[in-house]
Amino acid sequence: MKTVSFKLPELLVDQITSVAKLRRESRSSLVRKAIKDFIEKNKDLNEVSCLDLTRDLAGCVSGPEDLSFNKERLNGYGQ
Repeated sequence: MKTVSFKLPELLVDQITSVAKLRRESRSSLVRKAIKDFIEKNKDLNEVSCLDLTRDLAGCVSGPEDLSFNKERLNGYGQ
């Protein structure tokens, strides 16, 4: 497991400490669970589109721009 360091307001640290004591678990465990729950509830934010994956390739190919809708370009396709 990796260690991550970040700053939190003092009040939030106190609240985390209180909840962790009540639940009899470490602050680290509590924060890990909270982050995991947040990520699971926001999975739609984690989805990546094909464009996101190939953004660096967009526009690098030359050729006709109407291949997706011009039926004349389909003559002989699949033969």
